[in-house]
Amino acid sequence: MSDKPDMAEIEKFIKSKLKKSETQEENPLPSKETTEQEKRAGES
Repeated sequence: MSDKPDMAEIEKFIKSKLKKSETQEENPLPSKETTEQEKRAGES
């Protein structure tokens, strides 16, 4: 077995059969303002 993918399988892949999905960010990063507030609160 080699580490390379089987190119025959990749060539048979049909992208149009994929279902469309909407992604939602579950854990968004805090805004710059929020991090600045937290920095100031930590310094007090």
